[in-house]
Amino acid sequence: MIRLRALLLAWLIASAPAAALAEDAATLVADRIFLTGTGTLTAEGHVEVFFADARLTAAAIIYDPASDRLTITGPLTVEDGRGTVIMADAASLSRDMTDGILDSARMVIDQQMQIASNRIVREAGRYTRMERVVASACEVCPSDPIPLWEIRAERVVHDQQERQLYFDHAQFRVMGLPIFYAPWLRMPDPTLDRATGFLLPSIRSTSNLGVGIKVPYFITLGDSRDVTLAPYVSGRTSTLEFRYRQAFENGRVEVQGAVSRDDILPDETRGYLFGTGSFDLPEKFKLTAEIRLVSDPAYLLDYGISDDDRLRSGVDITRTRRNEYIYGSFANYHSIREGEGNSTTPTTLGALVYERRFSPAYLGGEGGLRFETRGFYRPSTVDTDVNGDGVADGRDVARASLGIDWRRNWVLENGLVASGMFDIGADFYAITQDVTFPGTVTRLTSTFGAELRWPLLRSGAGGAVHVLEPIAQILWTPESNTTVPNEDSALVEFDEGNLFALDRFAGRDLREEGLRTNIGLSWTRYDPDGWNLTLAGGRVFRDRDLGQFTNSSGLSGTASDWLVSGQVQTPEGLNFVGRALFDDDLSLTRNSLSLAWQRPEYGVSAGYLMLDADLAEDRPEDTQELTLSGYWQMSQGWRGRIEGRHDFTAGRTGYAGLGFEYRTECALIDLSLSRRFTSSTSVTPTTDFNLSVTLGGIGSGYDGQSYRRSCAR
Repeated sequence: MIRLRALLLAWLIASAPAAALAEDAATLVADRIFLTGTGTLTAEGHVEVFFADARLTAAAIIYDPASDRLTITGPLTVEDGRGTVIMADAASLSRDMTDGILDSARMVIDQQMQIASNRIVREAGRYTRMERVVASACEVCPSDPIPLWEIRAERVVHDQQERQLYFDHAQFRVMGLPIFYAPWLRMPDPTLDRATGFLLPSIRSTSNLGVGIKVPYFITLGDSRDVTLAPYVSGRTSTLEFRYRQAFENGRVEVQGAVSRDDILPDETRGYLFGTGSFDLPEKFKLTAEIRLVSDPAYLLDYGISDDDRLRSGVDITRTRRNEYIYGSFANYHSIREGEGNSTTPTTLGALVYERRFSPAYLGGEGGLRFETRGFYRPSTVDTDVNGDGVADGRDVARASLGIDWRRNWVLENGLVASGMFDIGADFYAITQDVTFPGTVTRLTSTFGAELRWPLLRSGAGGAVHVLEPIAQILWTPESNTTVPNEDSALVEFDEGNLFALDRFAGRDLREEGLRTNIGLSWTRYDPDGWNLTLAGGRVFRDRDLGQFTNSSGLSGTASDWLVSGQVQTPEGLNFVGRALFDDDLSLTRNSLSLAWQRPEYGVSAGYLMLDADLAEDRPEDTQELTLSGYWQMSQGWRGRIEGRHDFTAGRTGYAGLGFEYRTECALIDLSLSRRFTSSTSVTPTTDFNLSVTLGGIGSGYDGQSYRRSCAR
């Protein structure tokens, strides 16, 4: 049969009131169309009607111009163009499909929430009223007709304009079992991102606070602002958590916190306040700000908020361009670390940095110009070292630095790459409350160097590519008798990233001095199957030992420890990195290993760190620590995860956690159990249990479409 496609715009316009000619234009497509003398239109076979954004498909349609209604024989489908689809056996609708009745109908909202009813009534193109309904976002199959969760109600009204669902006499069921009843219930439909109302509660149980429940309430304050209030109540605490968010044309602000009264510190009001903000400024500058306040050192751990033990509040302004970097910062640090006082550590810090890269006209190569100021303030007024940490307890320091650097490479005929370089800088210090230093100190430093690299490339069997590169570098920095305060160069880490650096200190207060030679060798194999292997090693030799580095850094003495590192990457998601320092008798002085293997069905991440004891780095004992985290897909929808941290030196586990997650197309259930074993004068070991449930199809909080199952045939 040849399908007939008829465009009936003229007929529909002729049948419509004159005032609505343009709005009522519609298109009808069908296999067969009949028109009687009375104006009655009958369309049969693969019928489709397009009206504005709406679309209707059915087996047959009869249009009666006298009543201006459509009588439709199903199965039929009505799509309103705004995410709502209605399927029914039969219907009687107005011509524009905004009003009418549909029998044995089912409504689907945003391909998530499904509502089944014996009859659906459409009113004013805005309201959809349903009687004796079952609503769920779960896939229902003939072999498994009971969904994971469902809502049964006597009546449901869907307001498409406000995007809300109103339930009368609602009963919430899980796997067919009634859980609770509500005489009236309102919830957003899946197309609504934000709506005032209750969010799903969560359960938390800890050995310190007991079993408690958290019931969040979300409040919209227009299109750009909202507040979430979450009362958390247990047998040992009464807590109100809050979060405020606001979006601007050029940025956003978020503030969160909590106020608590509990049995851990009776008769005290406890809490915290964290805030962040980010804004785009003119001339491509970016401003970020944060505030982090807490009532007492143990609060963040007691309530499972954060394990940070140094809280930063401050403002930063940055701009990054291809050849330019500008950074400004003013911050305050508050330590809640055990045994660390805020009066004798730098709590207020300010910084201004300007860096620019350029190509010198006569020297060639690449040059750099930098200007930097930094200030460190301690609240203490003591100008001597009372606590024995090597720093005057009240020392305040401000530094201004100006420097220029240059490097140029030459490729020689035999493939050798020769380089020349220098770095020249001047530093001015203003020092107060430290009797060991004068009020001001000026220092000039310079470093000159030369380097040879010989990159060798060879293609091996099977298409593999091998790259071998020996490197030798000689550097000289004149020794200086000028002593300056050390505020930013206390810790040094020797690795392949700074083996050929002109200066290996983390900051600019200390400068690596003397004549030294850096040698190294790297080998990389690129396999055509996608996996790579890299091995690198090297050592530093000095003309004489100036005593600048600690023993555990691996850089002390006239010859450093041997540095060896390796890395493996595979297309299957495996990434392994190892780094070790050996002395001449091959005993380890520092070792770190990290392993990450990510697959869809499982994943593991592990790290191992070993450090020798060093009082100069505030480490009185050897350190050996293992961290581990992983997940595995146990079955369809079920995923488990583990994490932990073990201290081999202390012979105890610091933290251990176990969790299970169940995901379906209509729900996310997260169950976790953890134990923190560490203790101090303010913190005790704690066991933590959490249960949270997120339902799909209710608002836009969880989209389980990627987990949607198919019914077995």
